[in-house]
Amino acid sequence: MFRYISHRFLIMIPTLLAISLIIFVIIQLPPGDYFETLLNEIESRGTSISEAQLDAMRKQYGFDKPLWQQYFLWVWGLLQGDLGWSLEHMRPVSAIVGDRLWLSFILSFSTIVFTWIVAFPIGVYSATHQYSWSDHGLTFLGFLGLATPNFLLALVLVYLANVWFGLSVGGLMDDEFIGQPWNWAKAVSVLEHLWIPVLVIGTAGTAGMIRRLRANLLDELQKQYVVTGRAKGLPPFKLLVKYPLRMSLNPFISDIGNLLPEVISGAVIVSVVLNLPTTGKMLYNALISQDMYLAGSFLMFLSMLTVFGVLLSDLALAWLDPRIRLTGTATK
Repeated sequence: MFRYISHRFLIMIPTLLAISLIIFVIIQLPPGDYFETLLNEIESRGTSISEAQLDAMRKQYGFDKPLWQQYFLWVWGLLQGDLGWSLEHMRPVSAIVGDRLWLSFILSFSTIVFTWIVAFPIGVYSATHQYSWSDHGLTFLGFLGLATPNFLLALVLVYLANVWFGLSVGGLMDDEFIGQPWNWAKAVSVLEHLWIPVLVIGTAGTAGMIRRLRANLLDELQKQYVVTGRAKGLPPFKLLVKYPLRMSLNPFISDIGNLLPEVISGAVIVSVVLNLPTTGKMLYNALISQDMYLAGSFLMFLSMLTVFGVLLSDLALAWLDPRIRLTGTATK
């Protein structure tokens, strides 16, 4: 096991370097840079800025250097823990993402918990009561959840909350707590605003998980070892939990590689519709404005979470399913 983990960590080094190069190239692909975007914005307001001032700003932040030098300076800063300077916010990237990163974690973690709590009982019940009226009803709700766009559901819930309860549920807290230190009142305000984004973002994920769990569990319930367990007189619940359900969890464990970056990025479109102060919306704005250091640091962090998430999912799968071996050698 130690040899396997060490080997995977060694592979991560060139993998992350290749990812950093791809991220840098993709960010540089659109024509122009942040300063040209800034120039167009200033001119749209009816004012102007000289080309000499733009060149001075490029030189100040190192954008006058060749691209290969800019890349190595960026990577060297990341290795030292320096995420760079956000040109749009005129602040260090590490200072900008602090509170938003925490709010994104709260929202995404709550969504994951909501999804698993709702999806697992429904998926198991639907699989063990195949083709019953309840199974058909839950299947219909699952397809309805998959077919409904998140942003549309967000708009509907915001409207209903305003009309029925007179509540303004946009954002993740009341305006008076924005930028303020955390206290009990701010935490309560976040909880009051949290239920709509959790419901909106979790709907599609819950519906998809129900369908996958039902399909996987139905496949396992038809296998010979389940028939043998029933013939030996194992209690139905013990037989279900110990063998078929455990094997049905493999696809969900393998999704950890995608789950970790989702905890940080969140649902970007829903964040825009609901005006959520999360990192997903900030990443979207950084890509639009070509804020290289902010967007690049975000994407690099998400890539690192994906690489570590894949490793965690491989280790968890080996622990959960005895049929999986990490050494690659055949067993008799």
